[in-house]
Amino acid sequence: MSLFQMKWLRRLVRQNTKPIPEVEALKWKRRLSLMYALVAWNAFGFVCYMAFTGKGDWAHYYGYKSDEEKHESQALQFSKRLNVEKGKIIRYSGFKKVEELEFDNTKEK
Repeated sequence: MSLFQMKWLRRLVRQNTKPIPEVEALKWKRRLSLMYALVAWNAFGFVCYMAFTGKGDWAHYYGYKSDEEKHESQALQFSKRLNVEKGKIIRYSGFKKVEELEFDNTKEK
């Protein structure tokens, strides 16, 4: 069973296509799974290569993010993206409060 059951799509495909033999379907399933494995392996290798060569933060590497933005915390970046003007960021480690930082994004506008 699929997550989204689109019975109308299944019915449409079954009405407009002819069934293929089971052996043929198995052969194509194997071919597609092999192709998927090769693409996934190459994508994994590319991500490892980018991380190893220091290009893991691609936005900074290609100039979409400044040095100042790179060193900001993720909470501060999200507050800017969500247009939160003033607020407080509290960071916890375990059950202990590690840092409390107030920010004001109205100065930058």
